[in-house]
Amino acid sequence: MKTLEKKIADRSIVVGILGLGYVGLPLAREFAMAGIKVQGFDIDESKIIKLNAGRSIIKHVPNEQVRKLVKSGKFHATSDMSKIRNVDCVLICVPTPLTKNREPDMQYVEGSCRTIAKYLQKGQLISLESTTYPGTTRELMKPILEQTGLKAGRDFYMAFSPEREDPGNKHYTTKTIPKIVGGLTPACRKLACQIYRLGINTVVPVSSVEAAEATKILENVYRCINIAMVNELKMDFDRMGIDVWEVIKSASTKPFGYHPFYPGPGLGGHCIPIDPFYLTWKA
Repeated sequence: MKTLEKKIADRSIVVGILGLGYVGLPLAREFAMAGIKVQGFDIDESKIIKLNAGRSIIKHVPNEQVRKLVKSGKFHATSDMSKIRNVDCVLICVPTPLTKNREPDMQYVEGSCRTIAKYLQKGQLISLESTTYPGTTRELMKPILEQTGLKAGRDFYMAFSPEREDPGNKHYTTKTIPKIVGGLTPACRKLACQIYRLGINTVVPVSSVEAAEATKILENVYRCINIAMVNELKMDFDRMGIDVWEVIKSASTKPFGYHPFYPGPGLGGHCIPIDPFYLTWKA
């Protein structure tokens, strides 16, 4: 633990980010812009070629930023997973979709853990960012990583810190959105918080990985329910001849206990339509 703490303190830590999509690439940018060396990993060779040539793969991370970070030597992308052994932590940013039966599809998280396990080193920290059900870190990931013979919380460290990306939002960015962090043990949480503080303005520690996992589920289920409710109310009020927009505006004058949601096309995004199924499956 002291070795990793020392690397964090003197900023010589190398941060590995597995999955360079709309979550992983902005996260890599924030660490690299803060002067931290970042090794990005992805199985998509076309992404690797573009990124190392200084070209972005998502709209809200400009080419100029990627080019600057690659040129500075603070960011490099690779599909060579054996280089996981050379980083000090791995932040996993992979998809968590649903199966055809609307159950959690954990193949990408499991696959990531099996890949990491091949190259896992003592003293490394592994943190999952992907939205998932409470229990994933302890019940799914930990047993896979411990098949190496290393013990989580003693030989290596584990944390969960849910991504809260809102792509394209200029007011709330990866750097400025508060970062929830839960650790498998208090030592795991402490180290994870120290790492995330290198690139994120505000880090919010919670008591456990399960509390962190449940936080993201609550956030998205809350949005899901309220979006569905306001769309139902729109149809009800239309039949009654009532202007739903006026009602929402007037209700918004209440200074407590109410947060406005607005009618629209329904649930969207990568997480919100999926997360209620993760919760009901686990419950």
